[in-house]
Parts: sequence; structure tokens; C-alpha cells
Amino acid sequence: MPFREINSKMVEATVIPGQKMFSQRGAMLAYRGEVSFTPNIQGGQGGVMSMIGRRMANEATPLMTVEGSGTVMFGHGGHHIQVINLAGDTLYVEADRLLAFDGTLQQGTMFMGSQGGVMGMVRGQVSGQGLFTTTLKGHGAVAVMAHGGVIELPIAPGHDVHVDPQAYVAHHGEVRNKLSTALGWRDMVGRGSGEAFQLELSGSGAVYVQASEEKL
Repeated sequence: MPFREINSKMVEATVIPGQKMFSQRGAMLAYRGEVSFTPNIQGGQGGVMSMIGRRMANEATPLMTVEGSGTVMFGHGGHHIQVINLAGDTLYVEADRLLAFDGTLQQGTMFMGSQGGVMGMVRGQVSGQGLFTTTLKGHGAVAVMAHGGVIELPIAPGHDVHVDPQAYVAHHGEVRNKLSTALGWRDMVGRGSGEAFQLELSGSGAVYVQASEEKL
């Protein structure tokens, strides 16, 4: 069920009988119709392992199951909202950035080191983001939150994209990530921004970058 963007900080979704949505707790702003909101103790479609992964990553963001018939308006903390439509591929996004998503999407957890090796682990420590990240796979829509607006940068073979790890929001497609250093190790002491570290994304897909480095 697609999201309709009301403005940069609010989206509306149509809830259909027999279909579920998941949203972050506190994300519902208003609704019309017969719609119910219940806590989800199994971590969405990913089940117990997804929930465990988020807790290990200190990302135990409570999810609400949204069901019924009507329309719901979502927003949270005045953050900018970006709607991402998936057509069978996988979206990688931090759990605390998820606002709402289709229940048809399969949710899981990925250890960042599995893509970036040891440097992937370093990236989690430096950026302040968890070593685990949430994955959403399938056909459906996702609404994510960011600071100061979002731009989508395409990633294509031979056209790698370098992103400040703290400005990274999410990415999708067949993309590999690697943390590279722009300075020597001694120069990086006490630094955690893009001047010292760059997240290098290669392959085929897209990355979403926020205008502010502030963490949610």
C-alpha cells in the first residue's frame, strides 16, 4: 500500500482489510476509519531473530502493527520523511529511521561487518550507528526519517559514491559498502566526520543521504 506525501514531514497510508502495516511507536498522527494499533513483540515480519538483532544493536525500536480499514497519517519528531518504493530488492536502513512500512516486506537484520569486514565494524563505531542494520526485502513501500531533507544518489558500475557515514540514511540494490579513510590514522584521532572517514558504496542501486549529520 503506497504512501501519499502530505508534506515533507507527514505521509498518509491507506489501510486495507486483510493487509498489515508496521510503524514506529508514536508515529501515528491521526487516522480515519476503523483502524487498530497493537504492539508487535516479534519484530515485524523478521520474527524473533530480527528482534534479537535490533536489541543487540541497541535498536529495540518498538513496532506497532496497523490493521483495519481506513487511512492513517504518520510523522515523528518533525523529521523529514522520504518514501522509498521497493520492487523486489532489499533496503538497508537503521531501525530508528523507520517510520512505517508495508507488512508484505520481509524484515531481517544484517551485521554490517558482513559487507565491510573489519572496516564495516569500525564504521559502526565511528558513525554512532549500530553494527547491525535492518533489512526490508520485497515489493512495497517504506517511509524513513532523516534530518534536513534527503537526496537519492544513484550507484552504478564504475560510478562509486562516497558518503559521510553520519549523513548516510539507507541504500538499496546490489551494493557493497566499505569504509575508507581520507587521512592517516594519527590525523583521525578525535575526528568522526567525513573529513576523516568516507563510506564507499559500489555496485548497482542507490543511496539516500541526509542534509544534516545529526543522529536520530
